[in-house]
Amino acid sequence: MDSPVEIPYQSFVKINRASDTSMYMQVANQLINAIQRGYLPFGTKLPGTRALSRTLEVHRNTIVAVYDELFAQGWVESIPNKGTFVIGKNEEKPLTFKDFEKTHLEHYPKITGFSFKTSNILDNPFEHSACEYLFNDGVPDIRLTQIDQHSKIYSSILKRKGHHKMLGHYNHDGSEFFKKNLSHYLNLSRGLPISKDNLLITRSTEMSIYIVSEVLLSQGDTVLVGALSYFSVNMIFQKAGVNIRSIPIDEEGIIVESVREACKKQKIRMLYLTPHHHYPTTVTLSAQRRLELLNLANEYGFIILEDDYDYDFHYDKSPILPLASADTSGMVVYIGSFGKSLAPGFRTGFIVAPENLMAELRKYLGIIDRQGDILMEQVLGEMIAEGEINRYLKKSLKIYRERRDYFALLLDQYVGDFIEFSKPSGGLAVWAEWKTPVNLMQLGRECAKNNLFIPKTLLYQNKELSAMRLGYGHLNFDEMKSSIEILSDSVKALH
Repeated sequence: MDSPVEIPYQSFVKINRASDTSMYMQVANQLINAIQRGYLPFGTKLPGTRALSRTLEVHRNTIVAVYDELFAQGWVESIPNKGTFVIGKNEEKPLTFKDFEKTHLEHYPKITGFSFKTSNILDNPFEHSACEYLFNDGVPDIRLTQIDQHSKIYSSILKRKGHHKMLGHYNHDGSEFFKKNLSHYLNLSRGLPISKDNLLITRSTEMSIYIVSEVLLSQGDTVLVGALSYFSVNMIFQKAGVNIRSIPIDEEGIIVESVREACKKQKIRMLYLTPHHHYPTTVTLSAQRRLELLNLANEYGFIILEDDYDYDFHYDKSPILPLASADTSGMVVYIGSFGKSLAPGFRTGFIVAPENLMAELRKYLGIIDRQGDILMEQVLGEMIAEGEINRYLKKSLKIYRERRDYFALLLDQYVGDFIEFSKPSGGLAVWAEWKTPVNLMQLGRECAKNNLFIPKTLLYQNKELSAMRLGYGHLNFDEMKSSIEILSDSVKALH
């Protein structure tokens, strides 16, 4: 057994005097680490407190506290008149001095010691850039949110003694108060004749689709999506092991006759739709096609998964009601997000479905989100009950309508010779198709040189199509003008 003098404690006990962690805990944790990894095996006699304090250049009282901590955690034992010894099974061969020189205990393993399954399906497609300007796929402007007012409501709820019991319970079923108010809100705004028992509260649209996929889809099922569709949703479907079939779209949305032809050829389990504003092209599914799809679902027995990701953002006229509002046979599962115009921390997702399916969906939510966020849901419930949501949405819609009009004006003025687009009736993005093919990846790099970032997820290019989805909601007038000018200059530089 190595004597205490032979063990180079300074090589693996490193003290950071600027750390918030006390020095005695730093030393204790590193000694425990050395014991766990076999550098201080069973029976090793530790130096006396004075000797180790001199070695590590700390006060003796620090080492006394270290040994007390090791003793309290059961790593060492103190034998009167003999010293302090490491407790454990003598299974490891003590390491030599050279072994200590090769190894630093503060380093965490770079790779696992076991194999595991990897998947490129779920690779993060999102990019980041230090550019001053950027386009996205259509998100609200955080600067327009009334964070102070929202925070006051949250703080008020947190201080109420009657709500303290919420903090002591898991509640993945969500706030009954919020679900009651949200069901009423959806009834009035979207014509959904539901009760709170038809609602499941989630953290996001993606979580909603994941849970629905886990319950309703099996490996080998066939799911229909638009010929251009939301990449995150496609990733979830691919992870579920289903076969994804693309259905063509036009200016009225997904082509119903193509859906019918697909149903004649094989069993279709699900049709995924974003009917209010198709992602990414922003076209609205016509009322006639909505009825035709409902009839097809009844005839062939496939599920319609309706994603109304930006229903709240409509400018020129009242939006067409969701398919779910006209569904009398229980063929539609409706998902959406609530509070999208608020700060991200105040948003939530939801699922609307018949009660028998809801019971099964709750089981899965209980596994992946047992805690829930009942306090935030209480805040949102009060914002609905007090009419705050409607007031804020009305105010923000006026701003986003003005931004849409100005963005369309700039596109026409600066790049109208190169692209074709229609001013969308709602949403926070414009779909632009290039009149003549252009290398969009190259265009993106050219824009980045001039301080404008265009993520690859906004670029759609194949043999028949060169197009971009350009989100404008997060940009004010000056930022829009600068961004479009950079886009225009970059396009001209490639010609």
